[in-house]
Amino acid sequence: MDSPLIFCGRQFSVEDLKLVREVVTRHSGLSRMELALTVCELLQWQRNSGGLKSRECRDFLELLDSKGLLNLPKKHATKPVGSHTQVPVTTEGEPGVEMVGKVGDLEPVVLELVQSKQQRLLFRELVERYHYLGYAVPFGAHLRYFFYSDNRVLGCMQFSSPAWRMAARDQWIGWSEQERQENLQRVITQSRFLILPWIRIANLASVVLSRALHRISRDWEVLYGIEPLLVETLVDESRYSGHCYKASNWERLGQTTGRGRMDREHKLEGAQPKAVWIYPLKHDAALRLRGRA
Repeated sequence: MDSPLIFCGRQFSVEDLKLVREVVTRHSGLSRMELALTVCELLQWQRNSGGLKSRECRDFLELLDSKGLLNLPKKHATKPVGSHTQVPVTTEGEPGVEMVGKVGDLEPVVLELVQSKQQRLLFRELVERYHYLGYAVPFGAHLRYFFYSDNRVLGCMQFSSPAWRMAARDQWIGWSEQERQENLQRVITQSRFLILPWIRIANLASVVLSRALHRISRDWEVLYGIEPLLVETLVDESRYSGHCYKASNWERLGQTTGRGRMDREHKLEGAQPKAVWIYPLKHDAALRLRGRA
C-alpha cells in the first residue's frame, strides 16, 4: 500500500493505510466489525450525524483483504460491540487463596500487556466473573493489562476509546465542537479496573493506577500511532468512593448527565449518573486538545 486509495468518497493516505494494516495485524483476535469500528474511531471516519461509518469501513477492509493487501480474520458470528457477551468459565478463573497485606510485601508488582489469545480469554473471564459490570466487547481502540506479583494475577485493567460526549470533561477542556471532533482520539477511557476480590492489599489500587499511567502513553502510541493526552474514567459512587483515583492525583470533575457513553446525538437517557475523573498525561493537555499548542 504505497499510494493513496479512495473508497466511498474518502481518500486514504499512505499513512492512513499503514495504520489500518497495523490495527488489523495487531488485533487479529477481533471480529471484522470490531476492527472496522476501531479503524473508524482512529481515522474519524463518520457520518454527518456523528455516527461511525462502520459498515463502509468493514467493506473497505474486505476489499483490501480481497486484494491481498492485508489479512482479515475469518468471518464469525459475534454480538454487537458494546454488548454483554457470554464468556466460558474455566478452572484458571476460579477464586484463589485470600491474600492480605501491604503493597511492599508483593513487590515487584508488574504490569503486562494482554496480547496472546490465552491472555485475552483469561481477561474476559475474570472481568465477566468478578467485575460488577461484567465483560462487554469494547468500543473502538483498546488496550489491556494484567498486573502480577510473583506470576500471580492480582487483577486487570482496560483502556479504550473515549466517550463521544461528556459535559464535565468537555467543559474542562474548553474545546469547540470542531476541536472535539478533531482531537477526541487523544483522550482515552479507563473502561475496566478490577482487583480480584480475594486480593486484599492496602493501596494496591493507587499503586497500579500510577504505574499504568506511566506506561499508557508509550504503549498506546506504539499500538495506534496516536499520543494520548488525557485519561478519563467513570466511578459509580454508590459502590466505590474513588479514593484510589484521588490518591493517584486524578481530578474529580463532577457527574455525568445520565446518558450513554456513545450518545453521539445527545438523545439517550436512562444511564446511572457516575462521577467523572480525569488525569492529564501532559501539563498542557487541555491546551493541546484545543489545538492551541
